[in-house]
Amino acid sequence: MKILICICLFISSISNLTAQAIDKEKLLEYYESQRYAEAAQYLQDIYPEDTKDIKALTQMAYCHMMSGKLPEAEKNYLKVNAAEPNNIPVLFSLANINSRRGNGKKAKTYLLQIVQLDSLNFNAYRQLAGFGDTAEEKLNYLKKANTLNTTDPDVAFDLSTAYRELKQYQRAYDVLRIAIEADNGNFTLQSAQLPLANQLGKYKEVIETGEKLIKEDSDANVINEMGQAYFYLKEYQKCAALFKTLEDLGIQNEGTLYYMALSYRELKDYDNAILYAKKTIDEGISKHTALYYTALAGIYENKNQFSEALEAYKRGLTFHHTNHTIYYRLGVLYDFNLKQTKNAVTYYNLYLKNKPDPEKEQEQITYAKARIIALSSKT
Repeated sequence: MKILICICLFISSISNLTAQAIDKEKLLEYYESQRYAEAAQYLQDIYPEDTKDIKALTQMAYCHMMSGKLPEAEKNYLKVNAAEPNNIPVLFSLANINSRRGNGKKAKTYLLQIVQLDSLNFNAYRQLAGFGDTAEEKLNYLKKANTLNTTDPDVAFDLSTAYRELKQYQRAYDVLRIAIEADNGNFTLQSAQLPLANQLGKYKEVIETGEKLIKEDSDANVINEMGQAYFYLKEYQKCAALFKTLEDLGIQNEGTLYYMALSYRELKDYDNAILYAKKTIDEGISKHTALYYTALAGIYENKNQFSEALEAYKRGLTFHHTNHTIYYRLGVLYDFNLKQTKNAVTYYNLYLKNKPDPEKEQEQITYAKARIIALSSKT
């Protein structure tokens, strides 16, 4: 596609180049082989740096842009824009260059100029949505773009996502429905519509669409939505079986395990219901929870709130009962701040019992052993 565009640009403009004689065949070869940097250099060798030739400047700017030389491309497009302001293709190119260079504010300025010139320019509104300063502004640009082209899949997806975040599920669903009607083979849009259909109680539709989608790709998100739909349709065996496939793949989560527990409960399979209820609880606990409580306890210690620190450390142990770091910190807390010798010895011993890394924690190990001896001699 890029080659065809380049060739078209070449054909339409080459006859207007009025500088020194140009080897048309050579320039055409550069375009066809996408050797844009060489094409730009060739044109620069022919035209003086201060040329005012709009066609030449446009050609060079385009070649620089396609070859990734964005500063040079911008410089030439700015010359064209100064000579011929309000040229929409040039403004789009300037917006594209600034977007690629991370200057969203400048890109947005060029796009706003475009919509002032052409209030029905779909592509400008579509791109402006990416530079919205607020969620509301982004939504408004997407709504305008969608009004101008209701079947564009990218805009439909983004607008639907924005509506979903606002919990406007029917609007989100309808936006996708229209786009899907225009392209019923777009699996991305259909997958995005499934959670909305579930929210709206269209459970049979979720099953029907989901079965079609998983024939092409066993996507975990599709299976998840189908499992929920089966649950709400009271087809508990199918719900449990479907979520079991996710567990077998090791991609279960708190939600899927929860639905399995409820499904087994409804099926009066109480052993599995208990099993999956416990799995749900385990899945819902972060492996970092003990670390978070340790950090909290340390903060309490810094504030000399030792009772609160003790509670936080012990709370951390409920999530990771073999955490040797917490045992060590409890030993120190009981030893120096709470002055409870027996408890200090107990936790120092628990620290050593849980086999801390002898290389990384050599200093703590030595210290714990020494304190056990010192404290034991006092009792």
